[in-house]
Amino acid sequence: MSKFSDLLNVAIIACLLGAKVQGAPPVNPTSTASSADPSPTVPYASDDLNEPLWNPNSRIIPEAMRGTLGGSILGPQNVPIELENPSIMAPPTTDHGKIPNAKWPFSLSHNRLQTGGWARQQTVSDLPIAAEIAGVNMKLEAGAIRELHWHKTAEWAYVLNGSTQISTVTPEGQNYVATAHPGDLWYFPPGQPHSLQATADSPEGSEFLLVFDNGNFDESGTFLLTDWLAHVPKEVIAKNFQTNKAAFDHIPGRELYIFPGVPPADNAQPPVSPEGSPPEPFTYEFSKIQPTIHSGGTVKIADSTTFKASKTIAVAEITVEPGAIRELHWHPTQDEWTFFIEGYARVTQFGAQSNARTFDYQAGDIAYIPSPYGHYVENTGNTTLHFLEIFKTDRFQDVSLAQWLALTPPELVKEHLQLSDETIENLKKQKQVLVGPVHA
Repeated sequence: MSKFSDLLNVAIIACLLGAKVQGAPPVNPTSTASSADPSPTVPYASDDLNEPLWNPNSRIIPEAMRGTLGGSILGPQNVPIELENPSIMAPPTTDHGKIPNAKWPFSLSHNRLQTGGWARQQTVSDLPIAAEIAGVNMKLEAGAIRELHWHKTAEWAYVLNGSTQISTVTPEGQNYVATAHPGDLWYFPPGQPHSLQATADSPEGSEFLLVFDNGNFDESGTFLLTDWLAHVPKEVIAKNFQTNKAAFDHIPGRELYIFPGVPPADNAQPPVSPEGSPPEPFTYEFSKIQPTIHSGGTVKIADSTTFKASKTIAVAEITVEPGAIRELHWHPTQDEWTFFIEGYARVTQFGAQSNARTFDYQAGDIAYIPSPYGHYVENTGNTTLHFLEIFKTDRFQDVSLAQWLALTPPELVKEHLQLSDETIENLKKQKQVLVGPVHA
C-alpha cells in the first residue's frame, strides 16, 4: 500500500509539473486552447458578481452586506449618503488594502455668498490625496464681476452655463478681452492679472469650474486690486498715478471679491495697447471642437498642442453611454483630477501591492486618481455620463491596458493570463478609450 501511495504521489506531481504522461497526446506549447488547464501558481481570480447593489434612487435601507459577507446595521444610518456610495458600504470583493479617500462632493464645500454670486472650493485640506490640483466652482449673476486680481498659480476654466467675458494683461503689456461660452475654456499663467464678468447672454448669469495647478491653492488667498489699494497710503497711491489724493476718495476700504456690475457689451474691446495683442489667445472655443466617437461614447482633448496658451493644464472631455466604460488605463506621469458634470459613475483605483478601492460618483463630485494608478470609469446609470479628466501637464497622455497587451508578444501575454488564441487575436491594437457594453 505504501508503494502504491508513493507511485500515486509521483504521478500527481508529474501532472502538476506538466510532465508528459505515457500515452497522452503531446502538448502544443503555442496553443492554449488545445492544452489542458494548468494548475495555477496562485488561485484563479474571483468570479464573484460585483455590480453595485443599489443606487441613489433605490427605495431601500442599505445594509453592509454582499452575499454571505458583512451583516445588517443596528445603529443609526445616514441613508442618503449610503445610497450614493454603495461601493463604500458594500464594496466589491475585489477591493483590498488601503487607498486614500478619492471623492469630494462640491456639495460639502463651504460656500462663500456675495452680492452678485458665490464661490466654493476644494483644496488639499478637503481631499488630502489631491496634491497637484485644486478646484473652485463659481457663479456670477448677469453683469457681476469677479474683481481684478492675480494669484501665484495658473488658472484654467471650463464654462458650465452662461457666458463669461474675461480680460487680462500680460507682463509685456499686451492686453486681451474675449467671451467664453458654455463648454469653452480660458487659461491665465501664474501671476498674470485678469478679471471675470458674466454677460447678459443668460438672465441667470454664468457658472464655471476653475482649476488651479496646486492642491494647496486657496481662493481666499488671491491678490485683489481693492484689497491691495485699501492697504496702501493714499498719498502713495496718488504719487504712483501722478494725480491728487482726492481722486481716490471713494476707493473701497476692503476687498470686493464678487460684486454687481453692468453687463458688458458683446463686442467689448480692450484699450489699444502700444504692445499689441498676445501671440496666442487666452480663450479656446472647446465647445466647437467635434468629438471623436467610440463604441461607448465620445472624447475630445485640449492641451498645449491645440490650446497653445494652456501650458500647465490639459483636459479630456468624455461622455460614456449607459453600460459602457472608459477603458482600463493609467496616466504615466500626472495625477488626474476628475469633475463629473452629469450621470452616475463607478471607479476602481489600483494602487499596486494588492491595493484597490472602488468609489461611486455623481454630478458635482470630484475624483482624484494619483499617477500611475490603474483605473476605469463605468457608467452605472441609465443616462449619459459626462465628465472632465484634468491634468497638471501641457500634454494629455494615457496608457491603454488592451493596447499594451495587443502589442506585446502573444506568448508572453498567454503565459501571464492563460488567454485563448482567439481572445489574444481579438485584442485591439489601437486605444479604444471608450468601450460599449457586451451584448450576449
